[in-house]
Amino acid sequence: MSPTHDTLDRGHTDDLLAFVRASPSPYHVVASAAQRLEKAGFAELRERDDWTAGAEGGRYVVRAGALLAWYVPPGAPAHTPFRIVGAHTDSPNLRVKPTPDTGSAGWRQIAVEVYGGVPLNTWLDRDLGVSGRLALRDGSSRLVCVDEPLLRVPQLAIHLDRTVNEGLALDRQRHMAPLWGLGDPRPGALLGRVAEAAGADVSEILGWDLMLHDVQPPGYLGADEEFVVASRLDNQISVHAGVAALVAAAGAARPPARIPVLAAFDHEEVGSGSESGAQGPLLERVLGRSVTARGGGAEDFDRALAGALCVSSDMSHAVHPNYAERHDPGHHPLPNGGPVIKVNANQRYATDGAGFAAFAGACERAGVSWQPFVSHNAMPCGTSIGPITAARLGVATVDVGVAGLSMHSARELCGARDPGLLARVLTEFVTSQ
Repeated sequence: MSPTHDTLDRGHTDDLLAFVRASPSPYHVVASAAQRLEKAGFAELRERDDWTAGAEGGRYVVRAGALLAWYVPPGAPAHTPFRIVGAHTDSPNLRVKPTPDTGSAGWRQIAVEVYGGVPLNTWLDRDLGVSGRLALRDGSSRLVCVDEPLLRVPQLAIHLDRTVNEGLALDRQRHMAPLWGLGDPRPGALLGRVAEAAGADVSEILGWDLMLHDVQPPGYLGADEEFVVASRLDNQISVHAGVAALVAAAGAARPPARIPVLAAFDHEEVGSGSESGAQGPLLERVLGRSVTARGGGAEDFDRALAGALCVSSDMSHAVHPNYAERHDPGHHPLPNGGPVIKVNANQRYATDGAGFAAFAGACERAGVSWQPFVSHNAMPCGTSIGPITAARLGVATVDVGVAGLSMHSARELCGARDPGLLARVLTEFVTSQ
C-alpha cells in the first residue's frame, strides 16, 4: 500500500464528469470513448472489413453498446502478449417498453422495464430524460438524447402511506411508470418526441433501445470537494480511465512491450450474455483477428493469450459509515485511498495471489496506494466480467475498482482523486515493460 500522490488530478476528473454527462446510455458511452480515441489517432475497423491492410497502430471496433480498442507498436511480433483492461458500458436503469404510451387515472405515463439491480427508491422524484438509439428503416441507427426534465416517477405522499419510513415496498409493474402529461395515452407520442430530438422522421423508425436517465448534472461534493457525485459512475469511471490509459500507451515515447487492449462490454449488469457482452465471443474473435492481421496463426494467438494479463475494472464498495457492520471488519476501503483490489474465494472475482501481486506492483510503480476488499461472510458478493473473461479466454485476471457509495443508485459517489489514480495505475499496467 505504497504512499499515494494524493493531489487531485482536476483535469482528469473534470473530463470524467464531461464524459458521464455526454454518455446517458451505453451507445453514448461508446461514442464518447470513440471520440477520444479518434482524437488520439485511433482508426475504426468494421467487423465485415479486411483488417490486414492496417495491422499496426491504434484501432477500435464498435458493436452496439460495446467497444474494443488496442494499440500495436511498430514491429510487434504476432505472438506479442496482450495487456487487457476490461470494463462495461451499461448501468442499472429504467428502460422503455416496446409499446410505451400508457396511463392511469387521467395521467399520461410511459411503460418501463427495470434493467439490472436497481434500488427502485433512488429513481423516485427525480427529473428524467430519455436516451439511447433508434433503428431506422434503411438499416442504420441514430443516437438520441432528450436531456431535459421530461418524466418523473412520483413517490406516494406520506399522508397516504404512514408506514413509509418503516420500509418502502415498490411493485416494479405498478409503481415505477413515470408520468409526463395529463389526459388519455397517445400512441406514438413518446416515439414522436424522441424522433424530433434525433432529427429523424418517425415513419423511418422501426425499432429502438431507449432508457431513462437522471438529468441532474454530475459534480463535486463536500466541504473540500473531496467527492464526485454522478449517475453511472458504475462503470463509466473504468471506461474513461481505460481510454486514458490506452491513449497514453499509444503516445508514449517508449513503445509498450505488450499490446494494450481496452474491452468495454455491454450488458454486464444483467449477466453479460449477449452479442456485445463479455460472455460472447467478441473479445476472443477481435484479438484473434488482430493476430491474423499481423501474419500470425493459431500458435501465435495461443502464445499471445498465454502471456496475457487482464485487469477487470469495476466499481467497488467503500465502507458505509452508517452500515459498517455489513462490511468485513478487516477490509474497509475508503474514497481517495486508491484502487481497490477485489478478492473472493468462490470466484465471484477472478483475483488470485499472482494477479493481486501484479496489480499491487503496478500501483507501487505508479506511486499510488491500493486497498484490499473482501465481502463480509454473511453478505452476498457481487461479481464482474473478471471471472467470465478468465474462464472464456483462459487469461489470468485480477478484479479491481474505485471505492464508492450508493452503487447502482440513480446517483452514486466516489472520491474525487480516485478516477485519476485509477487511470494512472492502468496506464502503468498497460505500458510497463
